[in-house]
Amino acid sequence: MFKLGLTGSIGMGKSTTASIFSEFGCDVWDADAAVHRLYAKDGAAVLPMSEKLPQVIVEGAVSRAQLRVLISIDPSVLKTIEKIVHPLLVQDRANFVVSSQSDILVFDIPLLFETGGDANMDGVACVWTTPKVQRQRVTERGTMSMEQFEMIRAKQLPADEKRDRSDFVIITDTIQHARVQVQNVLTQIRERMTDARDRT
Repeated sequence: MFKLGLTGSIGMGKSTTASIFSEFGCDVWDADAAVHRLYAKDGAAVLPMSEKLPQVIVEGAVSRAQLRVLISIDPSVLKTIEKIVHPLLVQDRANFVVSSQSDILVFDIPLLFETGGDANMDGVACVWTTPKVQRQRVTERGTMSMEQFEMIRAKQLPADEKRDRSDFVIITDTIQHARVQVQNVLTQIRERMTDARDRT
């Protein structure tokens, strides 16, 4: 089993690339989707969050909007949230590994390098495109202002640094090109796995 971290800055095409890995038969763990599961009604984060930050519970679920308001008022709240959510995410990821069937597992984690999560991976693939295309994609989504985009980008490692620290780079200029590169990444990983088995 090979654990591949998939990362990249906002607007770089990571979700699309993750779905291509899924198309090619890889099981994919999505960090954002896991957080949504934890925050949903009856999710694992609801009870501990209601004990520490009761004001963020709305209709039995953790409200991301209320969390954002709280963090904007008191940024130190972020540490409390991380203490609750991080161990739950670790457990969710461990459950995924146990239940997975594919030989290559993909972990879609936006802040992989920022959180030191790359240390738990056998390799890292970074999605990348030009700053111009990145900005254009975020604008076309219409889900955030440029100010919000710049704030998110400021919290992330520079895209070029992520690219340079990764074992594989997937340029997401077109879906067809991304698909070819994903295939190449999987071929290289499987060759490595075969070599490693042959040596043992």
